[in-house]
This record gives sequence, C-alpha cells and structure tokens, in this order.
Amino acid sequence: MSSPSSSLRFCANLNFMFTECGDLLGRYALAKAAGFTGVEGPFPPDQVSVEQLVKVRQETGLEQVLMNIALGDAPEGQFGCAAIPGQEANFRANLERTVKYAKAVNCKKIHIMAGKLACAPSAEHDSTYVQNLKTAASLLEQNDILGVIEPINKYALPGYYLACYEKAINVLQQVSSPNLKLMFDIYHAQHIRGDISNGIREYGSFIGHIQLAQVPGRQEPDSEGELNYAYVLGQLEANGYGDWVGCEYKPRGKTEEGLGWLRTFGYWNR
Repeated sequence: MSSPSSSLRFCANLNFMFTECGDLLGRYALAKAAGFTGVEGPFPPDQVSVEQLVKVRQETGLEQVLMNIALGDAPEGQFGCAAIPGQEANFRANLERTVKYAKAVNCKKIHIMAGKLACAPSAEHDSTYVQNLKTAASLLEQNDILGVIEPINKYALPGYYLACYEKAINVLQQVSSPNLKLMFDIYHAQHIRGDISNGIREYGSFIGHIQLAQVPGRQEPDSEGELNYAYVLGQLEANGYGDWVGCEYKPRGKTEEGLGWLRTFGYWNR
C-alpha cells in the first residue's frame, strides 16, 4: 500500500493487526480487503502448514514481506535464542524451519530474535550471538534472504538481549554480511534513544526494514503521542529509504477503521 508518488510501501503486521479475526489465515483476507498489498509476521505457526500458507498467499496475492524466526520448543527461547549459550542447535533448527516457510511463500526477510535473559549480558552471550549470526548469514546468503536484527526497548520487553543500537551496529560490523541488516522499529527507537531523524540518517546504510507505531501507546501513527509521523515518514523518504514499512501497532478499535492515517499522510488515495 503506497501512493504513486511515494517510495514507501506499507505492510500489515498480522501479529498486531486484524486480530479481531482469531484465525491467522483469515487475517490475510482482511488485510487484502482493507487495501494492503503486503503483510509481515508472524512466527511460522505450528497450527498452519506450509501448504496452507502458500494457498492463502496465492488466493490473496499478498506479498509476505517479513517473517519472524520460529521459536521452537525450548522454554528459554520464548523470544528467540540467538544470544543464549547452549541453544545453538535450537537456533539453527529454528532458522532452518523459518527459511523453509519463507522460501515457500517467497518471503525475503527474516527477523532473527536474540532472546530474553535472566541475568545481565555477558561476554559469552555476546560471542554466542555473533557466532550464531555468522552461521545465519551463511544460510541466508545461500537462500537469497535478508536477516534483520532489532533492538527492543526495556519497557516493552525487560531483559531482551539486544536493547541498544550501538551494540546492534557493532554486531553487524563484526558479522560483516550483506545478508544481515538492522530492523529500525521507530516505536522502539524512540524509547531507546529518541532523536529519530538523526537515527534514520546515522543508521541508514545498515537499515533493512522499518516498523512503526505511536509512542507510548503503540497505536496508530496519527494517535496522540510523542511522534509526528507525517514528518518522520518524510524523513525516511528524504534519506533514501524506499522499502517496506511494517505497521506493527495495536489498533484502537477495528483495524480497518484506524487506517485513515494512510490517507491523511498522503500514502493512500483509496
């Protein structure tokens, strides 16, 4: 979903949007009916087969823009396990499962989650994370898929390993792969560092995907909050970002009723 003059395209995050439909596959149809041309998320679900996902994508014509990494069965992997020592085999299995789903629906981006820790991050966590991402980068390159890593703020997810942009950039530089980039979620970025415009400029060459939501309520971009999204989205375009923007917000009511911001900001003439 975008206007003819805009370089930005907007995809519906099916973890957050259209949840008035309890059936994941049904959310694809609602996103299509609302006017979206792409969707992102969720994790490859146990209750949905590859064949079912392929079928709903073919029926709707929606592009599967991004998929979160599978979480597996390990209790400590509830939010991923890339940075958790001893979980290397689970990480590899989760990534391979996600790649299988992604390839089946021609999804070109996978969000690799680091994991939630019960203690302060240590050097062992750091080295585990970098090594797992190097392993991931090799597998992703073989399959022509981009992996993205995302700092998540401490208020939304206390204890998440990756909660700092400087750390994320340092890791990307250590891995040094064109198949691993930064997910710049504007909602998390405002909580973690603020100064969004400079963040967009500073991290521009590292960014592989953008997500948005208003702060602090995590609702529609035009809802009351700290950010002027008409300006922020303009900054994305002005600084050369021309890829998908994931709408990872919690609608105030029914999802479709809250999509007016796309018209107000000039990204949708429907």
